[in-house]
Order: sequence, then C-alpha cells, then structure tokens
Amino acid sequence: MGRHKQPEIRDRILDACVDHALAHGLPDRLEPFAAAAETSTRMLIYHFGTRDALLRETLGRARRRQRDFFGELVSPRADEPYPSTLRRAWRVMTGPAGRPYLSMFGRLREDAGQQLWPDFRREATTDWLRPFEDGMRSVGRPELGTLVLAVVRGLIMDIEATGEVARADQAFDDFLAALASVTTSHGGMLPPETAADTPAARAATGPPA
Repeated sequence: MGRHKQPEIRDRILDACVDHALAHGLPDRLEPFAAAAETSTRMLIYHFGTRDALLRETLGRARRRQRDFFGELVSPRADEPYPSTLRRAWRVMTGPAGRPYLSMFGRLREDAGQQLWPDFRREATTDWLRPFEDGMRSVGRPELGTLVLAVVRGLIMDIEATGEVARADQAFDDFLAALASVTTSHGGMLPPETAADTPAARAATGPPA
C-alpha cells in the first residue's frame, strides 16, 4: 500500500526552496534545494514530480510573496500623501528586503527563451498596474498609474544593470517632485526630505544587497 503524501511536509519543503532561491538564485540541480529543505532529491521528486515542476512552484510561491509584500508597500494610506507612500515603497523595494525579488524576477524577465513561465513578461507588467492605479486614484489621477509603473520598472532595470543606486534614487525623487506638482490639488504634495532620507545619505550606506 503506497504512502500518502503529507501536504504540510510538501509545503515546508517548498518554503525552504523559495528561501534558497531568493538568496542564491534558481539552482541547476536539485541537490541545493534538497540541502536547503533538509531532505533528499528522491523526496523532492516524490512530492513535486520533476525538477521543472518544482522550479515552477518555487517561482509561483516567490511571486505570491512578492505581490503581498510590494502590494502592501504601494497601497495608499489615509495618513500620508501618495507620493510619500511611493518614496517609502521605493526605498524598501530597492533595499535589502526587496532586492532578492527584483534579482530573481529580473533574470526571469530577461530570459526570452525560458520555458518555466512563458507568459511572465506580460504578467510582470499587469501584476502591478492595478496597485499603482489604485494608489494614484487616491490623488484623483488613476490614469497616471501606467506612468508610475513605467518609471519604477525602468529605474529598477537601471539599478540591476549599473548598480548606481544613488543616481536612480535621485531620478525617482525628481519624478516624485514632478508627480507632486500635478497632484497638489488632491493633497499629494510631498513633505520636505529629511537629511537622512536624501539620495546622498542613502548612498553613504552602500548599494543594497
């Protein structure tokens, strides 16, 4: 009589694989995942079927984590203007907590021939359009959600390509200043930056990991 699979064990293994992939990237072999999950490659195959099936599930769960994390960051708040919310979200997304997600999915987006998630490029855009539209709706300009998304994605790609965080930070702050100028009538003016929040101050701490 065959052994029944235990969903809680499978779930624990998958979480361990996601943690490993965010820290080190997707492995070419199953052994790194097996070590991270403190199990064997045979058990990985038992629970997930094939290496590619496990990789797809790993990407899917990592994406859900990212959507929950980033989605909360960019959600409008009653106690602050939305451009201020965007400034704080940008700092977190491009900082140590957010960069593992950007690196993982940046590589996936750039791999035109990858088969693990063939429709990822489209989904990587549509995933974030609604949250930014909802945020900009809070200042009466939901149609600017596309512009916000384009700027965020473009500057993230710039950081991934060049590592020049301070320059991208300055560009994003310049964008927010322009955004505030067209949303002032809706309470969207940014508060003055503190010295600790300037691009120069952030650059002094080094690029995000």
